[in-house]
Amino acid sequence: MSKSPLKPVTLKELAAILELSQSTVSRIVNGAATAHRIATETQERVLHAAALYGYSANTVAKSLRQKRTFTIGVIVPEISEGYSTGVLSGIEDELLKDDYFYFVVSHRHRDELREGYPRMMLSRAVEGIIAIDTTLEDLPVPVVAVSGHKKRHGVVNIELDHEHAAQLALSHLHSLGHKRIAFIKGQKFSSDTELRWQAIVDVAKTMNIHVDPRLVVQLIGPEPGPGPGLEVTRQLLKTKLPFSAIFAFNDVTAIGAIMALREEGLRVPKDVSVLGFDDVLIALTNNPPLTTINQPLNAMGRAAASTLLKIIREEIPSQSAAIKVHPKLVVRNSTGPAPSSQHSSATNPGEKAENAQLLPGD
Repeated sequence: MSKSPLKPVTLKELAAILELSQSTVSRIVNGAATAHRIATETQERVLHAAALYGYSANTVAKSLRQKRTFTIGVIVPEISEGYSTGVLSGIEDELLKDDYFYFVVSHRHRDELREGYPRMMLSRAVEGIIAIDTTLEDLPVPVVAVSGHKKRHGVVNIELDHEHAAQLALSHLHSLGHKRIAFIKGQKFSSDTELRWQAIVDVAKTMNIHVDPRLVVQLIGPEPGPGPGLEVTRQLLKTKLPFSAIFAFNDVTAIGAIMALREEGLRVPKDVSVLGFDDVLIALTNNPPLTTINQPLNAMGRAAASTLLKIIREEIPSQSAAIKVHPKLVVRNSTGPAPSSQHSSATNPGEKAENAQLLPGD
């Protein structure tokens, strides 16, 4: 093959040169080869020829021809390691298979951005919007919400079964003998906070687990790291009230709780067990590895994207609906049997910290 100095070839011409079908060449240059199981050797041959002959997929022409933009907008509270990135990975997996472009904006819990971004996306002719942990007003394009929870006309919600999650978590702690459990609620602005908390309260009642309001603290502020969990756990320890386990709103909060416990010379899980939520990557690499409730974040993202595309193609109607996904308990090293001394209300972590020695690796 010799390089042409004149003008780039068309898809039809490139396919003829390679003696391949136009559909095969199109799938390769548009990044959909893996989804269609096209051999690696063929992919390399097509991409090499496309570069040699100056071919590039004309997405603009395709959009004008079909009166489509093949663009999706995604709105998240923040882009940080954890929940949002887990969901985004699933969204990306699904959209790339169908040659869709997407862009992501984060509103950082600022009302003017949360209200302005959808308008900006509409001005760029997005075909639909995926909102992660963000409530939107009514929009003229299809919307799928991940952890949106508010029932709105034409919005499909991808929701975790929080009641099942609460049952898994509390049953695990109860089976280990924990009777005095401290709880860290999510921030008020999180869509999951109240739904998850209500599930915990309801399940605790059925299991005869007493929820002491003095052992319930709430995260404050938009910081996505372990800092908020560290601060509220310090508050718990200052109360001098007894507890042998902490159930945290998410994994990064649980890590912050472990940091606060260690400050006081308490060992996890020998003195206090800690249970997280989400099962993000850092849960496995933390020391100790976190026992947590696994949210299938990637699967939730894939479900959101595939549902939105089906609505756009009119394969399913655009109507209010909820798609539930199911959690799993992942047991690691941050939970263990309740210390026998802490079965008594006379014992509390603050008192134990005065004499505890932090062991290497704890």
